[in-house]
Amino acid sequence: MLACGKNVAQVVQHLGVSEQSYHRWRDLYGGMKSDEAKRLKQLEIENGRLKKLVADQAIDISILREANDYLGKPQAPRYRGGAGGRS
Repeated sequence: MLACGKNVAQVVQHLGVSEQSYHRWRDLYGGMKSDEAKRLKQLEIENGRLKKLVADQAIDISILREANDYLGKPQAPRYRGGAGGRS
């Protein structure tokens, strides 16, 4: 659209975005080709997924450590009462 002679204000109005958004996008993706920008977006999505996976694993490790600490402590002997006699 800019190549067709329209100015930035007309283009962003047509697209329904603010000039501030346009300039931010241009700063981020200005030198990239469209396939590079798509690949960057895919990598950002994958990075978010991997960060979530690492966070979930950290929680699992924390739970297992707490369980191990709890089960590793000496416990008071349990009374084994019942119908049988004592030896």
